Amino acid sequence: MDMIVLRNVIGDELRRRRQDQGRTLRDISGAASVSLGYLSEIERGQKEASSELIAAICGALEVSLSDILASVSTSVAHAESAQPITFPSAISSI
Repeated sequence: MDMIVLRNVIGDELRRRRQDQGRTLRDISGAASVSLGYLSEIERGQKEASSELIAAICGALEVSLSDILASVSTSVAHAESAQPITFPSAISSI
């Protein structure tokens, strides 16, 4: 069973929105004032983006933050329903 990693789900949703618009990483990185490499890492789930950076990317994509978060929430809910909820040992020992 795979653990749900929020940065992966957010990155997937941002990439999907960008690609649906037919826009390039370069276009969005310029509009959001974030480096192309860092944006690529966010989309691939390799970097954890701050809420301010996610909001800037949403602005560049001309979509609301709430719309992105709603889509992410739906994706997480589907993933959770497909697998039993477990917690990493560090969390379950609290």
